[in-house]
Amino acid sequence: MIPIDRRSALRAAAGAAVTGVLATGCTDSGRAGPTSVPSGSDARSTAPSTSPSASTSLPPPGSAAGNARPAARDAPPPRRFPGQPAEIAHGPRNHPRVALTFHGQGDPATATAVLSEAERAGARITVLAVGGWLDEHPSLARRILDGGHDLGNHTLHHTDISTMDEAEAYAEITGCAQRLRRLTGSIGSWFRPSRTQHATPLVQRLARRAGYPHVLSYDVDSLDYTSPGAAAVTRTVTGQIRNGSVVSLHFGYADTVAALPALLDALERRGLRAVTTTELLT
Repeated sequence: MIPIDRRSALRAAAGAAVTGVLATGCTDSGRAGPTSVPSGSDARSTAPSTSPSASTSLPPPGSAAGNARPAARDAPPPRRFPGQPAEIAHGPRNHPRVALTFHGQGDPATATAVLSEAERAGARITVLAVGGWLDEHPSLARRILDGGHDLGNHTLHHTDISTMDEAEAYAEITGCAQRLRRLTGSIGSWFRPSRTQHATPLVQRLARRAGYPHVLSYDVDSLDYTSPGAAAVTRTVTGQIRNGSVVSLHFGYADTVAALPALLDALERRGLRAVTTTELLT
């Protein structure tokens, strides 16, 4: 159970963050969230480099900011899961595990609050990061991995990939992959298309060409991007979640941060363990 005083403090912090959050939602209908995060990067990127560069890392939670640390190891690459379809929407239904997946964009303070709360509860999550967001907040890539979470690709600019031609769509996928490789040594564990729940056959094919054997979808939409309030986010997820579910959530919304303690508590009461998507399918 999450202590009441900690929940209250988190909700207060989340409320204070509402006015300062810059966030973009990823909706099934393709509607934009409150605001978008500028990128400044060229959308016409080529395929990921084959030689990773050095990683940028943050001190682990609780360590002195000035302490030196060893160079971080490369992040895990994408994996092929035999028996799983090209687009994965949920994991096995016979184990009490679920994957909470977060679209990585928005105020870094809100993102860090989500990571910290998940870690306090012993949960591990999956983050699908937008390439432009990584350009602005590169240290968050290593922060996510250092917390034991999955990190993946959510396109370069977070625009509607389903409406793009082949060259544009491939540039969106590989552009983000390049950022991930430069920061972590890997193109990321997963790819999720932007502005859509399901990838078109073209996007699935381009993702495979870029190095992602599977496209990651979801079977539970939290609707947190509509800012319905923390209680509504919790009710929506707990009303639909079951063994093997993959849940869509977002970093960039204060309601999501405020809902997380109650949501994780509800999962614990139901005997559901929040794990990375890789763990869910292993």
